[in-house]
Amino acid sequence: MDNPVGYTNTAESTQEASKEAARSATWRDFVSLAKPGILFSNSITTFGGFWIASQWNIHWPTMIWVLIGTILVMASGCVLNNYLDRDLDIKMERTKNRALPSGVLQPPTVMVYGIVLGVAGLTVLGLLVNVLAALLGLFGLFGYVWIYTALLKRSSVWNTTVGAVFGAVPPVIGYVAVAGTLDTTALILFAILFFWQPPHFWALGIRRIDDYRNAGYQMLPVVKGTYQTKLSMMRYIVPLVPTSMLLYFTNNTGTLYLLTASILGLIWIWKGVQGFKAKDETLWAKKMFVFSINYLTILFIVMIIDTVSTK
Repeated sequence: MDNPVGYTNTAESTQEASKEAARSATWRDFVSLAKPGILFSNSITTFGGFWIASQWNIHWPTMIWVLIGTILVMASGCVLNNYLDRDLDIKMERTKNRALPSGVLQPPTVMVYGIVLGVAGLTVLGLLVNVLAALLGLFGLFGYVWIYTALLKRSSVWNTTVGAVFGAVPPVIGYVAVAGTLDTTALILFAILFFWQPPHFWALGIRRIDDYRNAGYQMLPVVKGTYQTKLSMMRYIVPLVPTSMLLYFTNNTGTLYLLTASILGLIWIWKGVQGFKAKDETLWAKKMFVFSINYLTILFIVMIIDTVSTK
């Protein structure tokens, strides 16, 4: 799909891009396009969903295939996101030196790369896991690329909330790889990641507000301001706490997980409240962003450790 806005840049950016383009692309550029940090954190949630459904009765080949398939699908979404955002990325300090906006990689190459990753991932999920896992992968990929990236990021302040629907799919894919159905536990896993995403990304939005404003992204901090963004963050963090605890009350996890979910959630609420009196919003937003990553990682690791077997 052609970029909705078109590929434009400034004279200064063009000069910098020419310098970057002088070098040849390497395998690291292709890895970077797939955003390995995002792949790692979401792989933990996929594994967590798989482990909860398995209840320690692990079918290792299925586990390997669901992780490979989900990683490939997520990588496809990240690469195609880079492809569609290339004209805006060149306007942002954080992204202008990436391989695509800097000219090291060309748009057609990146588009084909993203499509190949997506087809490969959906094929693995469909043939080696199950059809439901593949359908969920397709749902997440289509929504992330077309609805979130291509349509809403440039046009609506609701982009992060809608994008969270598609970004909450990884743990559900891991779960249905074993369970083969969407049940209450699958919905809880979905809800945990759904509530987690907006405050995570809005913290980055506050931290990089000037970048997003200059690029033209319709991020909540840019459109509504930081105070309204902080209020919105709390609207997701607060319900996340009881939602995460539901895994204990549905007999999926033990007491260690319940305590961890409670403590982590209360700490995040406390940090969120601190934002309303923060003198340095950028520093506060950075701490919130880092904590959100640690929150998700620790929560799912403890979830895996403290999964209760009912068999």
